[in-house]
Amino acid sequence: MKGLILSGGHGTRLRPLTYSQQKQLIPVANKPILFYGIEDLIGAGIHDIGIIVGPNREQVREAVTSVTWDARIEFIEQDAPRGLAHAVKIAEPFLKDDPFVMYLGDNLLKSGSADFIRDFSESKAAASLLLTEVKDPTQYGVALVDEQKKVIVRLVEKPKVPPSNLSIVGIYGLTPVIFEAIDHIEPSWRGELEITDALHWLIQNGYEVRYRMVTGWWKDTGRTEDILEANRLILDTLKPGNQGRIENSTVEGRVAIGTNTMIRDGSVVKGPAIIGDDCVITGGSIGPYTSIGHHVTITRTEIEDSIVMEGTRISDGEKIAESLIGKEVTIEKNGRIAGARRYILGDSSQVRL
Repeated sequence: MKGLILSGGHGTRLRPLTYSQQKQLIPVANKPILFYGIEDLIGAGIHDIGIIVGPNREQVREAVTSVTWDARIEFIEQDAPRGLAHAVKIAEPFLKDDPFVMYLGDNLLKSGSADFIRDFSESKAAASLLLTEVKDPTQYGVALVDEQKKVIVRLVEKPKVPPSNLSIVGIYGLTPVIFEAIDHIEPSWRGELEITDALHWLIQNGYEVRYRMVTGWWKDTGRTEDILEANRLILDTLKPGNQGRIENSTVEGRVAIGTNTMIRDGSVVKGPAIIGDDCVITGGSIGPYTSIGHHVTITRTEIEDSIVMEGTRISDGEKIAESLIGKEVTIEKNGRIAGARRYILGDSSQVRL
């Protein structure tokens, strides 16, 4: 069985960050979101993986190839975001006649996909989907199911009147018959080939499409608040450790501190939190639920429930909360305004307070 991970798209809901970096490379607990999907597939026994790349394709290639994976990875270029079914179609030369798992590169699963993949591989179904209950099914692909037979009887993409509250999670078990289904569908009103339309074609033509319910949490990290929530959830499982130096400072709870990092001058770090390599925290307060990337300098600033990416420098930033701060950002004091601040800052931004 092969894996197909989608790491394209423009990520418009995450701008300005996604003007300069691919959304699947945004770090959660100091690891690119995309890497969680790769690790999940390898952990489930899949070692032949294709990655669909679009905007910032070289950035994705560089990030993925910087790591030694227990898998053969091939990059497949998509000229523009034309829908999930289009991504599957252009991957046909890589997938050939093998069953495969399609994994949306901005999705995170607490319990992973190994059980789902095992069930799919042992079944005779043309396709299998992961489902979860959601509060607002109008924002998702929605399934109507036969609970006794464990099959899906209808699929609708972002319905105005949902037939159920069961949303499709971004992990799909598919067989080569999906290519025939894609050949029989037309672009949606969005101008894209929808995978839900192709799956519905299978159902209408007598093919079995099974499902399994998600256990634990699932996050689609398409928005800032989703990324911060994913960061909290993963930090809750953090394995603590200290490879840095702590001088006249306090570290409380589950905290991971990277190599050559210095925490000094009365700083306080409250877990769960992770701080990368070669950072300097001086007179600051970090956490809880905060991820600090590599080569970050923070001076006399309180940061909680936030992600700060590599190379950023923050000095006298007072209190920062619920923020997503890109790479190589500078925040420094210039005047004084009291109160907590919330930032969504793209790479190389400069803020003077």
